[in-house]
Amino acid sequence: MPTKAQVVLDAANLKKAMRHLAKVDPDFARILKEVGHPELREMPTGFSGLMRSIVGQQVSVHAARSIWLRLEAAAPTMEPADFLALSDEQLRAVGLSGAKMRYGRSLATDIVEGRIDFNALHELDDAAAVAMLCQAKGIGPWTAEIYLMFAHGRPDIMPGLDLGLVVAAQHLKKMRKRPDAKRLLKIAEQWRPWRSAAALLLWHYRRNMPDWGPKPLKAEAKAK
Repeated sequence: MPTKAQVVLDAANLKKAMRHLAKVDPDFARILKEVGHPELREMPTGFSGLMRSIVGQQVSVHAARSIWLRLEAAAPTMEPADFLALSDEQLRAVGLSGAKMRYGRSLATDIVEGRIDFNALHELDDAAAVAMLCQAKGIGPWTAEIYLMFAHGRPDIMPGLDLGLVVAAQHLKKMRKRPDAKRLLKIAEQWRPWRSAAALLLWHYRRNMPDWGPKPLKAEAKAK
């Protein structure tokens, strides 16, 4: 469990965060009235949670779920040692690509050999926690940040590389161009210490907002 010093983004704190965001950013106050509050997201901690993220990389949600269910059947405990005991043939049979097999083994090995220590993770700040997780092949900053948000309830993370957040922020702030990660993080400074909650609200807004493409020129509109 997190230490007492850590604030966790749970259901109660999510409501508190929404009040804070509405107070510091009028755009958030507006979209909260339009689309309502987002739901809290959760995922398993440890190897299981990170491996599920690896399985889901670059495949549809449906395909990822099918692969994950087969993997759970092959290794019911989903412990690193059990995953390492599976052969290449068994992992291919559940649907893992060669790259994901390597990523899974790298992650499992890092955990078994102590390079990734989930007990120590609770004592690290966000940047150090991301750095620890990114030691494993296949775990990049985005995967590490999403894991820390959803598995550990870290309250102040903004995944700047997430396309959904970029699109939502562009629409929210009525920007001509999509902000890059650096620009998004700069915008998000005002949302501290609840940037994870801000991300949840932006994803919720993205799912509910209308298309925001460029408006047709007058000549094109007349032709229609």
